Amino acid sequence: KQWYQRRVAITAGEDFDAETDCNKIRAAFSGVGTDEKTLIDVLCKRSHDQRMAIAKLYKTMFGKDLVKDVKSETSSNFREVMVSLCNSRANFLARICRNAIRGAGTSEGALINVLVGGTKQDIAEIKDAYTKKYKKSLEEDIADDTSGALKHVLVSLLQGNRCEEGVSHEQATKDAKELFNAGKGMWGTKESTFNKILVSRSPAHLKRVFNEYRTIASGDDIENAIKGEMSGDTKNAFLGIVRVIKDAEMYFAEELYKSMKGIGTNDDKLIRLVVWRSEIDLAEIKECFKIVSKGKTLEDFISGDCSGDYKRSLVALC
Repeated sequence: KQWYQRRVAITAGEDFDAETDCNKIRAAFSGVGTDEKTLIDVLCKRSHDQRMAIAKLYKTMFGKDLVKDVKSETSSNFREVMVSLCNSRANFLARICRNAIRGAGTSEGALINVLVGGTKQDIAEIKDAYTKKYKKSLEEDIADDTSGALKHVLVSLLQGNRCEEGVSHEQATKDAKELFNAGKGMWGTKESTFNKILVSRSPAHLKRVFNEYRTIASGDDIENAIKGEMSGDTKNAFLGIVRVIKDAEMYFAEELYKSMKGIGTNDDKLIRLVVWRSEIDLAEIKECFKIVSKGKTLEDFISGDCSGDYKRSLVALC
């Protein structure tokens, strides 16, 4: 059960025929140069399941791996979009985690996005895909590459053991008091208490906890407590959990906005979020984005920050 699933941006293409699409893709690779428009028209307008059917049949028809062909025929950020679309969702997210860990320094932001925004099923499938593809344990790799409270919260999220139903007013009040006493109510912050409650309780229960916390803290919000008591990626991880529970679409809209605001673009984050959420809740995220950006659409921002086939592929996914 995904408590925040809403309207998708990409739906299954009508009159889908995998063989026709395979022939179009193969033709796009033939001759001098690559027909990028055809790749966009096919891969950006098919659902995940349809793309997986294309990838499977492509190997049967031509004896070649679609991901490898896409990698060899495209380049730069456009290649990253196309390769992401040709992978299964689990392999795509496992690849994000792997790249976040094995780079020069760990990209904690990518890990936080995936583990905070993933469902229990997502996380189970990501861990399985990671082990199959890289012959390593995602949990062990994250534990080796992170430390302190951040390591604890990421490993906790990886367990995928959040309760999904149930609200207890009495327990919510108790949890809210524990959170207050672990943060603003004491000298120093006891992150383990935040970890225990925010990672394990059901979304509905946590919404009640947040309301109770506001009462106990004389109107202050738990987000302000986290901002005031924590720092760095630990703060970002706990804020991410709270924001996904409160309003996942707004959280992802804010993350997309951050990827493009100011000088330069965080292309890795932009690609990650657009591709991932396109078949989950991107249509809702786009509405929230207009609030965050004070009226500009996600497509407007992408068109202003990106160019060429890279821009056209992301806009097509929106």
